[in-house]
Amino acid sequence: MISSGPTEDRLAIRELVESYNDAVMRHDGEAWAANWRDDATWTTPGRDLTGKENFFPAWKEAMSGFSFVGFFASAGPIVVDGDTAHGTWYQQEFLQQKDGNKMNITGQYEDDYVKVDGRWYFQRRVYTILNAE
Repeated sequence: MISSGPTEDRLAIRELVESYNDAVMRHDGEAWAANWRDDATWTTPGRDLTGKENFFPAWKEAMSGFSFVGFFASAGPIVVDGDTAHGTWYQQEFLQQKDGNKMNITGQYEDDYVKVDGRWYFQRRVYTILNAE
């Protein structure tokens, strides 16, 4: 499948993902949370949380264990249909825990987005680990 929909919307969705990744790398919880709708769903291995008030504390807890996070995305298709869209992203993570252990993870996000008042937000992110070392 190839990307489709207005170029300006696809670019704005790419910028949304870049904003998310930047916030992760800077451990900036407020910037991270600003990318989500309040009623969004975040699914990671072993967790399926709906509502920003439920998954934001889980994100902060997870991030508290890392002294460094390198978080880089490569886009798959982004399909825009009016004020909703779906995208696939391949994520490379370079993680250093505070105890010195290092991990390299390759993952995949399947995202649903919604456009509200001209801005794109995550409505649902489903993360799957493809490889971990």
